[in-house]
Amino acid sequence: MIDYTEYLKIFVALVAIVNPIGAIPIYVSLTAEMTENDRKKMSFVVPVAVTIILLVSLFFGELILSLFGITINSFRVGGGILLLIISVSMLHAKTSATKQTKEEIQESESKDSVAIVPLATPLLAGPGAISSVILYSHKSVGALQYTLIVADILLLGLLLWTAFKLTPWISKNISKTGINIFTRIMGLILAAIAVEFIANGLKAV
Repeated sequence: MIDYTEYLKIFVALVAIVNPIGAIPIYVSLTAEMTENDRKKMSFVVPVAVTIILLVSLFFGELILSLFGITINSFRVGGGILLLIISVSMLHAKTSATKQTKEEIQESESKDSVAIVPLATPLLAGPGAISSVILYSHKSVGALQYTLIVADILLLGLLLWTAFKLTPWISKNISKTGINIFTRIMGLILAAIAVEFIANGLKAV
């Protein structure tokens, strides 16, 4: 029997990791000098790229792990530690260096297009999101389970697209403090998910 609340949990986890609202200030700064048409194009390209990256991780992530001889339980512990590091940064309302380093920030400022790098990856579909999708895919044993995770990823892409389209309104009506509060809440949720990954991984190991 399918536990549909589990897939709601997966969606919440992905939202917490990707943190669409928390990414808006960075999105605004990277698109500040773009034309309106370029911003509209980017608001579409970024969610599509994030969706494709996570779908590829869903279907081929375990294959990549097997090629390197990495067990899913070891990866669960490693992925949990990575998520915990990201969550600590989020609790301080900061972008984790595991998502984007200072060098990547400086490099992005000189690029003509930042839709794929650094926005889509590693900022949104970064190591944390990719690791989580791979771990959740391990639980899926049938077409329906995979379809539900695909639906979660597509819904996440739609949420990202909506957040970017509403960026002008959000920037005007939600202060930096409000965005930081949202980021900290997402960080707390992510920390709990990370601890669960680590505990389950260690138990199995």
